[in-house]
Amino acid sequence: MKKYSALTLIMALAFCASQFVQAQANKDAKEAAKYSKEGFEATENKDWDKAVDAFRKAAQLDRKQAPNLVAALQHRGMEYTTQKQFPEAIADFSEALKLKSDDANIYERRAYVEMKTNDFDKALADYSEAIKLKPNEVRYYLYRSYIYETKGDVKNSMADTEKSLKLDPNNQEAKSRKTRLEARQSANTPLPPPPATSPRTSPAAAGRP
Repeated sequence: MKKYSALTLIMALAFCASQFVQAQANKDAKEAAKYSKEGFEATENKDWDKAVDAFRKAAQLDRKQAPNLVAALQHRGMEYTTQKQFPEAIADFSEALKLKSDDANIYERRAYVEMKTNDFDKALADYSEAIKLKPNEVRYYLYRSYIYETKGDVKNSMADTEKSLKLDPNNQEAKSRKTRLEARQSANTPLPPPPATSPRTSPAAAGRP
């Protein structure tokens, strides 16, 4: 009888706990929906600070709201980029990537800002990540090729240029870069070694008749 009572008590407590969790989840979902509505209203007004704040609160309550926060962060990041507030733009794109690390477009946007601040190593890394996610996107190879060329890495710049032309044989930017890189390669090509046999010091005399 005691065992039965104890089991009944445990089941009752478990049921109450599940009901409490469910009630809390419903409450959080309603709160998240309220913040999400505020975020969409702010988005319509292009008030990105308010949109990011609202969607961040919504995502903290309901992870399903995270995509809205990612979108708002990107919008604000692009706005910061337009205003040349590059550190703020990078911070927003970085936060967006923490939530959605498989989005090549966010890597590209952050890389663009990093190029603006001459942080070519970080831009190079971001374009490389973008290429992993979208290996057939010509634009990423063109930008990475540009960075390699800027850094004086002719070999890797040529490799990315060749990849661009393989994907898009008529790409004029890639064609121009290839011509330019080939000229640089030729200029840096060392002279060939002299023949093993030294030439005569003077031409042989012609035989007399």
